[in-house]
Amino acid sequence: MDERLIGREIASILRHEVKNNTYKFALVRAINDVVMAYPDACDGTHDVAVPLRRLASQWLAYYWAFADEDNPVWQGPRNQSATGLRQDMVFRRALKALRREWETYIGAPARPSDGFTLISEIASARGFAEMPVSLRRAYERAVREAVDGVKQPIRYVGPGSMSILPQPRRFRELEGDPTAIPGTRPDDVCLAISAKRWEEYRRLSMWVEAACIHEWSLFVETVDQTGGAAVSRGEVYRLLTDRPDNRRPLTWERNKVDMLLREGQVFTCPWTGKRITLGTQYDVDHLVPLAVYPTNELWNLAPSDRWFNEHRKRARLPSDDALARAYPALVETYTAYSRMAALGRTLRDDVSARFTRVNVTRCDFPRQVADAVSCFIRQLAAARNVARFEWGGRG
Repeated sequence: MDERLIGREIASILRHEVKNNTYKFALVRAINDVVMAYPDACDGTHDVAVPLRRLASQWLAYYWAFADEDNPVWQGPRNQSATGLRQDMVFRRALKALRREWETYIGAPARPSDGFTLISEIASARGFAEMPVSLRRAYERAVREAVDGVKQPIRYVGPGSMSILPQPRRFRELEGDPTAIPGTRPDDVCLAISAKRWEEYRRLSMWVEAACIHEWSLFVETVDQTGGAAVSRGEVYRLLTDRPDNRRPLTWERNKVDMLLREGQVFTCPWTGKRITLGTQYDVDHLVPLAVYPTNELWNLAPSDRWFNEHRKRARLPSDDALARAYPALVETYTAYSRMAALGRTLRDDVSARFTRVNVTRCDFPRQVADAVSCFIRQLAAARNVARFEWGGRG
């Protein structure tokens, strides 16, 4: 398949195909985000199998801001049926229930971006275990119902009645020995994405995201809000682009780092080369800022110089030079984590859930993680055109 043709297909889906709701925008955006989330899943040859439940979790994050109990934003016509007014989204009720459980859990009103925070936290083994059972059940129900929504545009995306995507099948039934993204189970119903399509999404990632959000905003502006005030494209854009903050304090991670420091472990700030010892003022820094990719997975957290993190790095990614200079410190950090049972177990769990080709049992595991994380950061920087910072040390 001609890679340029894939780009034209995406443009056609977003701009020209008939739409009754925002599902096609959400599908394209979800595929795009999953491609960026698993940087080593595609080897350039094999298809990549993506469970529909993984795409559905992205949908919960996108539609979260539109499911506010007091200020809903309808995503399409709400037609009258024999049983009453039909919902614009098949999973709206389940998503509203999930928002209520989340607000009970955090003890505060939900922010528009809290859907991204929730799916990030619940994707990690430790985050899932810490959440109350009622919240987990509400999430699982919302994902199941969102899967029914995901199936619709997969079936109809493309010209006429011919979908350009293969119809989903259980992973164990897929042909061609596809690569599964982490966490895929044999009975998961999956969408198989070809290697060429995967690479084209990666190459066009920034454009795809921008086009999805733009066209989504224009569409919702035209939707009759059924008694509510009209919603401008600017408001829809604001809701779709709200970025998470660090809603969860990193108390557990910091306590474990403090224990290592008390035992004599010395860390090195990856961005300045400064030594971090017991008594040093440091931050547990997100290597990839939450505003760029919201995750508290342990591979993304490293002790760093507090002043540099707060005044220079902030929500930026390192330059290629800064990333190369940081590499030894990253290996050192992951090695230190691996020496503590609790941190080592969490690091292995989080790496296994993110990276396809890292072997958690090999003796060079810390170096493999540093390689994978460095590759992930470079891909994000290239694909999303994120502002970058330079090395902050001497020499």
